[in-house]
Amino acid sequence: MVGLAEQYVCKLCGFNIIGYYPEFCPFCGASNDHFITREVCSQRYKIISTKVNNKVMRLNSSPPLGLEHAAYSIEINGKFIWIDCPSTFSKDLDSMDKILFTHHHFLGASNLFRDYFTTFIWIHKKDSEHALVSKHPIDKKFEQNFELSGIKAFHIDGHTPGFTFYIFEDVLFICDYFFLKNKEIIYNPYGPSKATKAGATKLKNFLRNHEINIVCGYNYVLDFKDWKRRFDNLLNSEKGK
Repeated sequence: MVGLAEQYVCKLCGFNIIGYYPEFCPFCGASNDHFITREVCSQRYKIISTKVNNKVMRLNSSPPLGLEHAAYSIEINGKFIWIDCPSTFSKDLDSMDKILFTHHHFLGASNLFRDYFTTFIWIHKKDSEHALVSKHPIDKKFEQNFELSGIKAFHIDGHTPGFTFYIFEDVLFICDYFFLKNKEIIYNPYGPSKATKAGATKLKNFLRNHEINIVCGYNYVLDFKDWKRRFDNLLNSEKGK
């Protein structure tokens, strides 16, 4: 594997720390006694794939690692494009052509996959400028909405300045813009509240032009009708405030 710099993984949040051993995790603040090396991480944690539909697979660490966010693999004409990246690295996966990020919180072990599989990493320019990204190699810093191999990317800001959601065919990839709570969804509280709510309105407007059947979040997969009901409830609750 190219790039043998030291690398540690925080067991509490899954963040990969590249090239140095800090006193505290730069993402969650955990002390470094919670860190393991990337090699130990790959030995202890595997990546399991769960079918979403005939073209989309959900990727998770097993056992769960840290915050345990899901990534998603999309098969398009025999090639694989990921949305976000697992925290642990594994060679036992199909080679991925690109990893497209929703935002900079879930970079995972993307640098290791990039080196081993010659994968291209894409993230919005605004999120690429965050200090957490400084050690992570980025190949494409996009600034506009785009379409790539049938995957549509829409920048909505909010939770992070570069937050981008994706649509492929009838599947919406929304990551952690919303949390599930008591059978409803709430805004992700870790970010600017006003901008996050404005981003939700942008999302609603974009969705009007697409027929969605499945929603893929950072820790759930839901039928769109079920998810949309919760989404509408959230927006309607804001109107009454």
